[in-house]
Amino acid sequence: MSKRDYYDVLAVNRNASETEIKKAYRKLALKCHPDKNPGDEQAEERFKELSEAYSVLSDGQKRALYDQYGHAGMDQQGGFSSGGFGGTPFEDVFGDIFGDIFGGGGGRRGGRGRRGDDLRYNLTIAFEEAAFGIETKIQLPRHQTCESCNGSGAKPGTSPETCRTCAGAGQVRFQQGFFSLTRPCPDCHGEGKKIADPCTACRGTGLTRGQKTLSLNIPAGVESGNRLKMSGEGEPGAQGGPPGDLYVVITVKEHSIFQREGNDLICEIPISFPQAALGCELEAPTLEGKVKLKIPAGTQSGKIFKLNGKGIPVLQGYGRGDELVVVRVETPTKLTARQKALLDEFAQEAGEEIHPMGKSFFDKVKELFG
Repeated sequence: MSKRDYYDVLAVNRNASETEIKKAYRKLALKCHPDKNPGDEQAEERFKELSEAYSVLSDGQKRALYDQYGHAGMDQQGGFSSGGFGGTPFEDVFGDIFGDIFGGGGGRRGGRGRRGDDLRYNLTIAFEEAAFGIETKIQLPRHQTCESCNGSGAKPGTSPETCRTCAGAGQVRFQQGFFSLTRPCPDCHGEGKKIADPCTACRGTGLTRGQKTLSLNIPAGVESGNRLKMSGEGEPGAQGGPPGDLYVVITVKEHSIFQREGNDLICEIPISFPQAALGCELEAPTLEGKVKLKIPAGTQSGKIFKLNGKGIPVLQGYGRGDELVVVRVETPTKLTARQKALLDEFAQEAGEEIHPMGKSFFDKVKELFG
């Protein structure tokens, strides 16, 4: 079953402001919240649908993607999310209700601008780029300060007015029983100011959607899960507040022949039985090209050879790890009749003297079991 349009779910038009979206979600979610409808599966599914729609439309970046690509835009890789690394629609909206009761709430209090949200950008890079570092650029969709009103939210030539209800405090005090409590001003919604004539470019929010190109310097030695913080590159603050930060989270692609353990590299190289028995010289791959590696006669499968300093550079430090080359002796398959005959002859001729590991093992078995 296909998903419903998020704007239809919240019963708002596509040009609805953030405040309108929040009010619509709050009104509908209160009606079908699971706590108010115990055992009602339809109400629970409706609540989930509302929460999903709100989580997208209340987030400027996600909303921009949804407006452009629809539900497919929500499934794309390497994207971003607002609000840093926590928070849910439930906490965002219903936190206001609890704040109303206990004196908390989300107002700006006295007209001080709110700090913008932090953003997260998932960046996938190649194995070699993680090893040696890379300079790259990303396109970051986000809100920007409205150029028309310079972020005030008021129509050019006008200014926001101090709220008369709260005298610019952003909060009003009320009595509940023996307690004197405060809550966000219902007239200015905690802003401390009211906009009589909103800016048409940003619909009074002080922000417009845009996209910014950022240059990133990924240091050598990063690995999956590392975060790079770019201060001040998150969402701009509301009505003059400071901007949030951007966190770039690194994911490193797997390599076709190398595995990483700390700052060391592991590379498994297959060799034939004759090469292992007689010894050979082969070319071992490294991140910087091939190097010659001498395999002595009688090398056993699993033998490890160390290539000093051929591993991963130490992140924000000095030196490099090593590359550990693991030799795997390959058993031949699809032998010809001639090859089988030669191996039979070899087996009869060899005896146990040329298999010291096998002889030692079976001698121990005899000691244990007789």
